[in-house]
Amino acid sequence: MKSAFLPDRGVIKVAGEDARNFLNGLITTDVDRLKPGVGRFGALLTPQGKIIVDFLITEAPSGHGGGFLIDCPKPLADGLATKLKFYKLRAKVTVDILDLGVLAAWDGQPAALPDLAFADPRHAELGTRILIPEDLKQKLSDLIGAELVDASEYESHRIALGVPRGGLDFMYSDAFPHETNMDRLAGVDFDKGCYVGQEVVSRMQHRGTARTRSVKVLLEDSSPEIGVSVMAGDKAVGTMGSSAKGKGIALVRIDRVADALDAGQPLTAGGLALKLAEPEIVRIPAKQPIA
Repeated sequence: MKSAFLPDRGVIKVAGEDARNFLNGLITTDVDRLKPGVGRFGALLTPQGKIIVDFLITEAPSGHGGGFLIDCPKPLADGLATKLKFYKLRAKVTVDILDLGVLAAWDGQPAALPDLAFADPRHAELGTRILIPEDLKQKLSDLIGAELVDASEYESHRIALGVPRGGLDFMYSDAFPHETNMDRLAGVDFDKGCYVGQEVVSRMQHRGTARTRSVKVLLEDSSPEIGVSVMAGDKAVGTMGSSAKGKGIALVRIDRVADALDAGQPLTAGGLALKLAEPEIVRIPAKQPIA
């Protein structure tokens, strides 16, 4: 089993008697399904339905003061905290940035589970997240029976699983949840009540209008630079994201990529050849007639 402290992650605590209802009215995940030891994937959206910031969230046990802990990109923590405070109005809620980080553990089951630990809900093979101060990373790794490795090894693992990361595989405030596969990674609860941006997301779900998707790609040569265009012949069909060890993630127009595959056109990024790891993912199923 491996573990890595992720220096790019921060933790925000939202507490107070109105915290659950407050968050439920704002974010894409159903906060009512949270409890200590359980994590959910979600996001705060613009009113137009685009991702401001995505995150993992869990409920803190009473021994840690209760409330909800948001595991989010560290550079966006201040902005997210400010945005939450803006929305709280008269709600009895407190929002604080904690001096905690994230230890990710994968490739096995932890020998013990600390209090602030939960399974990553996006993909079973992403393993466990543990919210801890950085100076405890070795002690906690020893406790759970994991070898502490560099965060780059976790990044390679994430990329191989095709789980997008904001700022690399898509740009914040410029992507809809469906485009980053949040609907496929348990990041949107479609049966919950209203939240910011919900109308747009629901419309995309029910009409099947998502034409841009994050997809796994296989690289034959070295890794293309992040942000270069994915080309089918001389036509741009997407943008390259992160890559490592011959695998990568690209944000592509799936209809245009499907046409290129049908025409036998090769895909490239920065002049380097690439292939889809799962070609069938770009096929949009035909809508079934309503009986």
